[in-house]
Amino acid sequence: MVNTPAPATTRLNLLEETRFEKQPVTVFSSPQLASVQVAARIADLIRGKQQRGEQAVLGLATGATPVGVYAELVRLHQQEGLSFRNVITFNLDEYYPMLPTAPQSYVTFMHEQLFDHIDIEPGNIHIPDGTLAPEEVADYCLRYEQQIEQAGGLDLQLLGIGRTGHVGFNEPGSAPNSGTRLVTLDDLTRRDASRDFGGKENVPRKAITMGIGTIFRAREIVLLAWSGKKASIIRKAVEGEVSGEVPATYLQLAHHVEFVLDEAAAAELTRFDTPWLVKDCVWSELMIKKAVIWLSNTLGKPILKLTEEDYNNNGMAELVTERGPAYDINIAIFNQLQHTITGWPGGKPGADDSQRPERALPEKKRSLIFSPHPDDDVISMGGTFIRLIDQGHEVHVAYQTSGNTAVWDDDVLRYMEFAIDLENSLGRDSQELLNVYENMRAFIGQKQPNQVDTQEIRNVKSYIRKSEAIAGARYAGLPDSHIHFQALPFYESGKTVKNPVTDGDIELTMQLLQRVKPQQVFLAGDFADPNGTHIVCFNIVAEALRRLKATEAWVQDCWVWMYRGAWHEFPVHEIEMAVPLSPHEVTRKRNAIFKHQSQKDTPVFPGDDAREFWVRAEHRNHETAEQYHRLGMANYEAMEAFVRWHF
Repeated sequence: MVNTPAPATTRLNLLEETRFEKQPVTVFSSPQLASVQVAARIADLIRGKQQRGEQAVLGLATGATPVGVYAELVRLHQQEGLSFRNVITFNLDEYYPMLPTAPQSYVTFMHEQLFDHIDIEPGNIHIPDGTLAPEEVADYCLRYEQQIEQAGGLDLQLLGIGRTGHVGFNEPGSAPNSGTRLVTLDDLTRRDASRDFGGKENVPRKAITMGIGTIFRAREIVLLAWSGKKASIIRKAVEGEVSGEVPATYLQLAHHVEFVLDEAAAAELTRFDTPWLVKDCVWSELMIKKAVIWLSNTLGKPILKLTEEDYNNNGMAELVTERGPAYDINIAIFNQLQHTITGWPGGKPGADDSQRPERALPEKKRSLIFSPHPDDDVISMGGTFIRLIDQGHEVHVAYQTSGNTAVWDDDVLRYMEFAIDLENSLGRDSQELLNVYENMRAFIGQKQPNQVDTQEIRNVKSYIRKSEAIAGARYAGLPDSHIHFQALPFYESGKTVKNPVTDGDIELTMQLLQRVKPQQVFLAGDFADPNGTHIVCFNIVAEALRRLKATEAWVQDCWVWMYRGAWHEFPVHEIEMAVPLSPHEVTRKRNAIFKHQSQKDTPVFPGDDAREFWVRAEHRNHETAEQYHRLGMANYEAMEAFVRWHF
C-alpha cells in the first residue's frame, strides 16, 4: 500500500554518509522544509557579513528547484527585516540568444522570484547577457569571471541538477576546469524546457553558463534536488564514478559541497533503496518483499530457487536469522505476488476473496475512473477499463481536464476547415465560421512561444480532445451517459502554468462522486507526469473523498486504486493488483488509444520519452508481465498494475 506523502516537519539523516556516498548528503522530508533551512543558511551568511561590514557574494540558480528558497528569503526580508544591501549576486546561466524581457529569460525569472521583492542594489545583480552579438560573447564571459573575482569570489553557490547531470548548463562532456562560456544544450535539457517555450523547437540551442571550474571556487556549494524525477541522476552524482558523462560527479572533487535533497530525490541512494547493503534493517513486510524481489532480480533466479547462501552473500543474513529459513521466506513472498494477480479487477463473483486483491461483493460494482487528461484512462488502464465493462460492472469515466494545451495549432485549422466545408455542403452560410478561421490563422501565424491562445482556439482544442475521449470510451464499450467531462477550473488558464486549485475544483468532484456513489475509484498515481497535472488531479479527488467520508455512508465501502503507465510503472514490490492482458486485449487497448489521434505520432508535450504513448504503454505492460515471469510467476502477454490508496 502506498500513500501520498504527508506534509513533513522533520529533518532526516543530517549529513549521514555511507560507504556508497562520495558527497555529504542531507535529506529532508519535504522540499518546503529543506528550502526554509537553506534560506536560513543564506540569511546567516548575509547577516554575518553585515556584522563584519563585508559583502556577501551569492551564486544563484534558476528553475523550479530554488523557488522555495527564494520565497523564504523574500519572507525573511519582508517579515523579519533581512536586508540584501550588502549582497552581490551572480547567476549561473542564461539562454542564448534571449531577450531579458522574454518570459522564459532568467532575468525575468530572478526578478519575479526574488529581486523585485527585496532591497538588493540593482548594480549588484549579475546575470549572463543573452543579447550579445556572437563575436562579443568570449570577451563578455572573461569579464564575468573577472567580476566574480573582483567581488571577492563566491561565498555560496546554489545549484540545481538537470537530468543529464548538468550543473548550470555544463552538459555532459564539460571539463572540470571550464570557465564561463557559450555552450550547446543537450537534447534532453531542451526537451525538459520545452513546456516553458511551447515546444522543443522554440527552445534555444545554446546558453551562456558559469563553468565547473568557476563553481568549484565557491567557498560553499549547495546542490538542491526535489522529486523522484531527479532520483536516478542524484544516485549517479553522489555514488557514481567521476565522469564527464555526468558533470555533477565533478563535485566529488570539490571541498565544502553538500547535496540537499527531499526523500523522493534521495530514494535511489543505496541507504534508502537497498538499505540491507548498508546497515541493519527493520524488516517490515514491505521491506522483506522489496529485498527478496531485489535478490531474485540481482541473481537472475526465480524466488523459489533462492538459497540461504544467496541471502547471506547479499547483505540479507539478518533477514534469514529473524524470519528464516530461506525457503519459508521464498514461499511467503511468492504467495504474496501470486495473490496480486487477478483477471477480475472488479472482484470475482461467488469466489473466496480472502486471497484476492478486490472484494467479491457486490458482484456488480459501480466503478469510476478519473482521467486527468482525456487519454490517461486508455493509456494507463485501457485493458482493465475494457475488462470491467465486459464483466458487467457499471463503469463511469471522468475526464478531469480538457487537455487543450496539448493540441497542435495545425489541428485547429484542419478541424475548422472541415467545419466550413460541412456548413457549405449543407447549403448554410459559412461566412461567420470563415471569419473566425481567418482570425485564428492570422493569430497562429504570428503566435509567440507559450502565448495564450484566443478563446476560440482553446475551445476548438478542447472539442478535439473531447471527441477523441468519447470515441475511446465508446470503443471500450461505455454508454455516452457514463462519460463525464469535468473541465476543472484550475486547468483552464490557457497557459502551461495552471491556476491554483480552489474549492470549485473539489466541489465539482464531490458532486460527481455523490451522483455515481462508486464502490471503486481509479485514480492516476503517476506523479512523474512532467506536466504536473496528475498530482494536482489526484489531490483534488483525495480531498473530495476525505470531505465526503465525514457525511456519506457509501464512502466507507469505496476502494481507491491508483494506476500508472503513461510515464512510469509501480515497482513490483508495491503492486497490489496486477491485471493480466491477453494478446487480443493488448490489441483492443491499443485501438482505444488510437482514437486519440491528436496525441499520436508526436504529442505536443512528450516528456523525456519520444515514443508514442501506445508504444510506451505496451512496453511497460509487457515489462511488468516479464518481471512477474522472471520472479517465477506465469508468463502473461502483458499486465496493468494498481496500488490501493487508503484515505
